[in-house]
Amino acid sequence: MIERIVAPKIKSLWTQYPIVTLTGPRQSGKTTLARTLFPDADYVNLEAPDVLHEAVHDARAFLARHPAPAIFDEVQRCPELLSYLQVAVDDAERNQMYLLTGSHQPALLGAVSQSLAGRTALVDLYPLSIPELKRSGLTKSRDGWMLEGFLPRLYDTRRGIPQFGQLYRDYFRTYVERDVRQLANLRDAGLFETFIKLLAGRVGQEVNALDLAGSVGVSAPTIRSWITLLEASFIVFILRPYYRNFGKRLVKAPKIYFTEPGLAAWLLGIRTEEQMSTHPLVGNLFENMVVMEAVKARCNAAEDINLHFYRAPDGLEIDLLQENAQHLRPIEIKSAQTYHPDMGRNLLRFTRFAENVERPTVVYAGRSVPSKTGISAYSFEDDWIS
Repeated sequence: MIERIVAPKIKSLWTQYPIVTLTGPRQSGKTTLARTLFPDADYVNLEAPDVLHEAVHDARAFLARHPAPAIFDEVQRCPELLSYLQVAVDDAERNQMYLLTGSHQPALLGAVSQSLAGRTALVDLYPLSIPELKRSGLTKSRDGWMLEGFLPRLYDTRRGIPQFGQLYRDYFRTYVERDVRQLANLRDAGLFETFIKLLAGRVGQEVNALDLAGSVGVSAPTIRSWITLLEASFIVFILRPYYRNFGKRLVKAPKIYFTEPGLAAWLLGIRTEEQMSTHPLVGNLFENMVVMEAVKARCNAAEDINLHFYRAPDGLEIDLLQENAQHLRPIEIKSAQTYHPDMGRNLLRFTRFAENVERPTVVYAGRSVPSKTGISAYSFEDDWIS
């Protein structure tokens, strides 16, 4: 098993809270990590119909059969169980009792905030990061990372490693379509498949619901509800604009990224590194990967994500803004493999009017180079986010 950076933090939180709740996309490694960290805890999968039936209809008997310490997997399937967990941890008055996992945010977090406030630590686990894979000895080209992606199943040597194209096909069919069908009551899966492929074609861009609605053949409110569901299920990540303190009207539409870059590439029909290197969206896909690496780094440190982008009507754009306390760190993302000072042009413009700016950074596909003109240039494979 590849060592997960967040593992020590989870073990620490386990000693501080009666419950730790681990959320994230399906197939991001939540179950494997939970069972590895706590091998002596009872493991219960609420996806099993008979197990779910007992948890829903006789929660007290269910908890008696699975005393703490216990891992309850996919607990969003039974949010009513959390009220009984509240009683159990309050009666026990101790930590290290339950680890919960879930892959649908609103269903789980809504119940958590209502029943377990102050009783649980919350941790998001995304697919593997480049630092985690590099520490295990794996290396790839820029296009190889984007093409093959980061699902742990691709790197599980204990089982036969699937071909990545087949894996993403199955991932889409079994997880994306199934989950969305359950949540959205889809009548025409074909329309949704058209929608998500068109969405992949807009990766790293602001998404216009009216434009997509016309292309798909559904209403704009339907498009917005589908995007909300994809975000809630960790299929896409929404990067929202930063608009405070600069005294001018800014673009406020969010940008869309896919949580798993390999899925975005698969949806676009990219199957080889050669196709990736010549694809018109290679820059957008690289940006998608880098943004998600930043998200993973923040979550692995158990920090608030606090990432935005900036775009002004005059055309000035900063791909990524990281908030650190009272400071802003502007980051430009470039897919080129050769550094050029022009890559930092927007960063210099931004620093002239924005206050409390620190460490303006270019992240690109070449090697890290010493700071020039106050701008640091990092390889996307290096430890550039903090």
